[in-house]
Amino acid sequence: MTRTCGICGGSGAGKTTLTRHLLERLGPDQVSVLAFDAYYRDQGHLSPADRSLVNYDHPDSLDHERFAADVEALRAGERIAAPVYDFATHTRTAEVTIVEPRSIVIIEGILLLSFEEIADRLDLAVYLDVPEDVRLERRIKRDIAERGREPDDVRRQFAETVAPMHDRFVEPFRHRAHRTVALHEDYGPVADELIERLFDPSALAS
Repeated sequence: MTRTCGICGGSGAGKTTLTRHLLERLGPDQVSVLAFDAYYRDQGHLSPADRSLVNYDHPDSLDHERFAADVEALRAGERIAAPVYDFATHTRTAEVTIVEPRSIVIIEGILLLSFEEIADRLDLAVYLDVPEDVRLERRIKRDIAERGREPDDVRRQFAETVAPMHDRFVEPFRHRAHRTVALHEDYGPVADELIERLFDPSALAS
């Protein structure tokens, strides 16, 4: 039986860090990871200039219909072919990533809880509650290191789209989570708790 664990929270909340803690404890034979970020809609029909104007922090930028169907398939024990998104060109590549329906599937994304049809497919949903100033600093460090962006550009995007969309589409749906993790909590013990709950049917039912 495949169980799904959704990890949600704003940009820079620590979703990838918590996922890493879970992976280290469970091992590759027991867990697969599916990222909502891979399901951005293809913008190849737009000019490069117009692609930069798309609000990628709005739920409409994500192919949530396909994502929900893929999550359901994994829960049913079927392997899926997840899309691969090129963040540099804002297009979906011809490649796919095969995701196996292992005992636990960790599903990671900012807007997971914004869609009821996705939230309903999460056996355990976790919301990372991290203050905006902390998330911004983490976002700046990540985008400089991984995407070669300038700090001022990251701050501008955060102020114009990331923060407003968080307030509108992320924060209001945190009540759909089964567990809220605060900034001060150690992710090691949190990961241990989540694993215990995932393998305890009575805990998931409560």
